[in-house]
Amino acid sequence: MARNTEIGKRSWPFSSPQGFTIIELMIVVTIVGILATLAVPSYHAAIIKAKEGALRQDLFSLRDVIDQHRADKGKYPETIEALVSAGYLRRVPTDPLTGSTTTWQEMVDEGEGGMVDVFSGSDLVGTNGVPYNQW
Repeated sequence: MARNTEIGKRSWPFSSPQGFTIIELMIVVTIVGILATLAVPSYHAAIIKAKEGALRQDLFSLRDVIDQHRADKGKYPETIEALVSAGYLRRVPTDPLTGSTTTWQEMVDEGEGGMVDVFSGSDLVGTNGVPYNQW
């Protein structure tokens, strides 16, 4: 068994003075491909969870200012835009699932005379099995 005694020279089985072999490159590409295949579904799930969290926060804020308007003025606001013009909101929030400020579904109660609740305009179903427009 001869040992390599030159300083700085590798004694690995696939090493060559020119660089990496094609087999080494193929192994690395395969490993990177496997890792990417495992990471992509997790990435998409994290994006969906983030959008759901943003939707929950937006719905909580909108419902809170609707109740504040009712407590202050004695009636519910007519629309979401009325909350902006009255100073309860700086701007209409963007629905994180539709990417639009105009897709919010407003629940109007004729007996109360105004918007009593708000929902997302998305037709998709959440990870909990409930459609987003029913949250």
